[in-house]
Amino acid sequence: MPVPAPVPAQRQRVNPLDLSNGDLTLLVIEDDPAGTFTVPELVDAGGGRVRIRTARNLTEAERLLTDDVHCVLVDLDLPADARRGDDPLAALRHVLQVAPRHAVLALTTSDRAELASAAVRAGAQDRLFREELDGPLLSRAIRYAVERKRADSVQVKLAESRLRAQENARLERGLLPTPLLQGSDLRFAARYRPGRSRALLGGDFYDTVRTPDGTVHAMIGDVCGHGPDEAALGVELRIAWRALTFAGLCGDELLSTLQQVLEHERESEEIFATLCTVDIAPDGRRAGLCLAGHPAPLLARPGQGAQLLPYEDGGPALGLLPRARWPRRQVELGGAWSLMMYTDGLIEGRSAGPGSPRLGQDGMVDMVNRQLARGLGGEDLLEAAVAEVRELNGGELTDDVAVLLLDRTGR
Repeated sequence: MPVPAPVPAQRQRVNPLDLSNGDLTLLVIEDDPAGTFTVPELVDAGGGRVRIRTARNLTEAERLLTDDVHCVLVDLDLPADARRGDDPLAALRHVLQVAPRHAVLALTTSDRAELASAAVRAGAQDRLFREELDGPLLSRAIRYAVERKRADSVQVKLAESRLRAQENARLERGLLPTPLLQGSDLRFAARYRPGRSRALLGGDFYDTVRTPDGTVHAMIGDVCGHGPDEAALGVELRIAWRALTFAGLCGDELLSTLQQVLEHERESEEIFATLCTVDIAPDGRRAGLCLAGHPAPLLARPGQGAQLLPYEDGGPALGLLPRARWPRRQVELGGAWSLMMYTDGLIEGRSAGPGSPRLGQDGMVDMVNRQLARGLGGEDLLEAAVAEVRELNGGELTDDVAVLLLDRTGR
């Protein structure tokens, strides 16, 4: 029976800017075999070794340029044909292009100091003069060059990270909804706090639009989970809801279609979303309510305490049952009212710090009534409510929180 050939060990990628073992490897590119570097190794003052590899041209240098090379020393006096044109820094530029992760030193003579300075401006970490070169100077220059390259790399990564963060923030801000309520006498306010650190979007989503017949439609929802995939799915559902609403769908028909969207767009069958939709009649005095596994909204009227709207007839969350139904319930609002829609992040925080019971819907109703008793409304009410929920929780909330408030002063 033949013996299988041994599987070669996978080569571990080495960071060329890592000086942890104390030894250095220098790749020298010069065409004179009897030139400056005639020994394979030097020992610096600290006892560290500098291993030297030499390449006669750029082609050979690319073959010898491996991750264990810490620094590349380029002879600026390479023959003109190797420099590929009239540019005296062509060889250096080529090395900078093929070795972006390595430190690079430029080598020339002191009478070409201007060219040496140009090499540093072009991207080399430092320049060395041939007649001044010795072992200690070379070792020190390599270490300094590697440290400068490492510092430059850190700065580049920080700048790239800041740019990505700015781009992501602009993108996420563009994906947040802009309510379309032109012509309506309702006032709108919202607060949104994603659970993910340094994110603007979470799995919660909301929207509000007014259709041509004067009906105001509002919705709020929550995709299970808190990552970027859930945030993206929430945006898809919100945009689909807006399009379907303007197309004239409402109630069970709309939610059934949204469930199809969810089933096609989700990554796994375990993903579901809760949803609450409200359609407010043009006169503002009544509304239709549909709940898909979502907490019922809170309704407050002047002189009355806030209370939860009926939730007994709600349907399951989207994505749980293939042929589910979501009945639409008629609700009388009255002449003046405030309707608050929210996600469960507002009620699942603790009521008195870590280890205490969750706030729950009853605790939220009490908390909102305290804010209303202080005369708060609109943006101020939502700001105070979210702040108090965080305070009761004893710290930052880990779940996404979205709160939407619609007010009508009445006539």
